[in-house]
Amino acid sequence: MELRIFVEPQQGATYFDQLAVARTAEACGYGAFFRSDHYLAMDADGRPGPTDSWVTLAGIARETSTIRLGTLVTSATFRFPGPLAISVAEVDQMSGGRVELGLGAGWYEAEHAAYAIPFPDVKTRFTKFEETLEIVVGLWETPEGQTFSFSGEYFTVIDSPALPKPAQKPRPPIVLGGAAKKRGAALAARFADEFNVPFAPVDEVRAAFGRIDVACAAAGRDPKSIARSTALVLCAGPDEATVARRAATIGREVDELRRNGLTGSAAEIIDKLGEYERAGVQRVYLQVLDQSDLDHIEWVAAHVLPKV
Repeated sequence: MELRIFVEPQQGATYFDQLAVARTAEACGYGAFFRSDHYLAMDADGRPGPTDSWVTLAGIARETSTIRLGTLVTSATFRFPGPLAISVAEVDQMSGGRVELGLGAGWYEAEHAAYAIPFPDVKTRFTKFEETLEIVVGLWETPEGQTFSFSGEYFTVIDSPALPKPAQKPRPPIVLGGAAKKRGAALAARFADEFNVPFAPVDEVRAAFGRIDVACAAAGRDPKSIARSTALVLCAGPDEATVARRAATIGREVDELRRNGLTGSAAEIIDKLGEYERAGVQRVYLQVLDQSDLDHIEWVAAHVLPKV
């Protein structure tokens, strides 16, 4: 099982905070550093303010050398499809081919209102999300020297040179996620290299993966070609006092975190990871909510990472 570090910078983190986490994760041997893509804090004042995900990852790409980088997930409402394809391709070049694009339809209405971003109804958002996937993948996979065109309900592309190309061929991996309901599962079968079921109990994760399998069968795709992952909040430590201190720092209760996250001793966390592994999970994104606590990341790397 691969462990990845996942942070929520909108809650209050500078670029340099994120860089420190990414460098620590790289030094410790984690598989990737991923960040959320939000512009407004949730239940916090968010100072010093949000950072743009792809600007941030571009900087981190030049300050790291091996760790993979990505978003969980970029909202399709934030960027037009063409500029998004350009930005991610450029960061992939800057990183030497270490980028993964997590993409979603968008859901947090308040951040759209706070930063003048249109927030259409659910049906419109999902259709735009689907068209964004079509365009981004089409631009990246169009052979050099050829052009790409697309005509959708909301977006039209006419004779694009489909440049620049990302470093990875044919393109960076695409991560989709959610509950794998009918339309989402069908999109995963068409576009996803990885499907993530975040912050869900084991039985819900297993059921969602089953729906992905059904969608792949309908699309004529090998379901094993889609990696399976989840995200869980991390609150670990060598003793109960340390765990309680870390829980208090992020404003959570230990008992609640034990039910819904990866909490407690190394043995507890390894056992819970085993439950998710038996449900089909191959990667786990460890949500680190206190980005100043680099010892937390290092302790898990020393006591959990070698055993999973």
